[in-house]
Formats: sequence, C-alpha cells, structure tokens
Amino acid sequence: MKIAFLEKRKKQKYLILTIIILTILMGIWYGFLLKPKPLPKVFKPPEIKINFEVLKNPLLEELQPFEEIKPFEEKIGRENPFISY
Repeated sequence: MKIAFLEKRKKQKYLILTIIILTILMGIWYGFLLKPKPLPKVFKPPEIKINFEVLKNPLLEELQPFEEIKPFEEKIGRENPFISY
C-alpha cells in the first residue's frame, strides 16, 4: 500500500511540473513570438479653424485691462507657524 501512495505523489509532481512548464511556454509564445495585429487607423483628427473676426467686435475693443495688483506691504504669517500662541 505504501508503494502505491508514493507512486501517486510522483505522478502528481510530474503533472504539476508539466502544467507549469506548459503555461510558461504558452506565455513566451503569446508574449514574444506572436506578432501583434496592426490597429486600424480610424481616428482622423478634426480640422481646427479659428475665426479671428470675432476679436474685432466693437464691444471687445471697449474692454479695459485691470489695474496692476500690488503685493502686500506688511509682513504675513509668523516666523515659526508650528509653535503654539
């Protein structure tokens, strides 16, 4: 009985080993040896046309730029913000 049990274990080891080898070989086959099919070129970028006549509108010509924003003159924050008050 002991011999039959050992033979089943050997068969299982060989079966697992062959399955592992076959999966590795299939991965190599699909990953490196098969050439990928070229993708069809369906996408055509749209043609962009800019209408500069809109900028010549008299309402847009009346717009004035904002005044320049001056930086703060006083000191902001504390020297070490992590200390308690």
